[in-house]
Amino acid sequence: MERREIEIFLALSEELHFGRTAERLYVSQARVSQTIAALERRFGVALFERTSRRVALTPVGRRLATEVRAGHGRILAAVAAAVEAGRGIDTVLTVALEAPAVADLMADVVARFRDRFPRVEVRFVEADFADPATALDRADVDVLVTNAPVVEPDLVEGPVVVREPAVLAVARGHALAGRDEVSVDDLGGQVVLRAGRRAAPYWHPAPEPWCTPGGATVERGPSAATFQDLVGAVARGEGVCPLGAHAADYFSRPTIAFVPFADDAPPVAWCLAWRAGRPSSLVDALALAARG
Repeated sequence: MERREIEIFLALSEELHFGRTAERLYVSQARVSQTIAALERRFGVALFERTSRRVALTPVGRRLATEVRAGHGRILAAVAAAVEAGRGIDTVLTVALEAPAVADLMADVVARFRDRFPRVEVRFVEADFADPATALDRADVDVLVTNAPVVEPDLVEGPVVVREPAVLAVARGHALAGRDEVSVDDLGGQVVLRAGRRAAPYWHPAPEPWCTPGGATVERGPSAATFQDLVGAVARGEGVCPLGAHAADYFSRPTIAFVPFADDAPPVAWCLAWRAGRPSSLVDALALAARG
């Protein structure tokens, strides 16, 4: 298998969707289909089951994906090690964080990476709250940890590093503050505040007007320039805001209540993202560590 064939096969084995795979790799959907068809002809066996509604790995495809991913990981590790040796100095991988506390939550991913690259320093920096993607314009930032989905056309969405439940931040005196849990329908009639780029996890996409599953209209509040601006507005009763559950531990304050969403609410996912067309063996290795 050639390198591009491996990348397409592994991406499709994760996405299980030809369109998303094409978008992720910045190739046409036809290129993905042709590559998989060519591999199946070459191997003489089906790698994917395709219907009008779903794509799934066959048992042979699943076994091949496991083995190829492991070999691909070793190749990436070898390339990164060679780059490091060629520099003759310890290498730094700089990770920008949309939510700084996620550095603690993704500790297992970082530990796996450091086990494989003990001489590489993983350095965390905070991304701009209103537009985290701009961190990738800095020369010293290699990769961003941001809230999924990544909708910017020039960014590649990598694997999820943390998945957590959602909570609703409300003022202590709010009618929902004493509830054991809330649902997405409880956002009906509320002003929902958001970060500058997009609100997570209930803002993709946002129709006009935005409605809850039950049909109630939700008023979208203004963007916040910083997280402190956001929680300050919540504390003043200017609106509510869905957040990742870690906010209740890291940003607890007497003026705000964090009410869990019910189990059927979508979780908050934090993923890696990097600029398209800017390959990095160390970023590839971090993505591999995120996959396990």
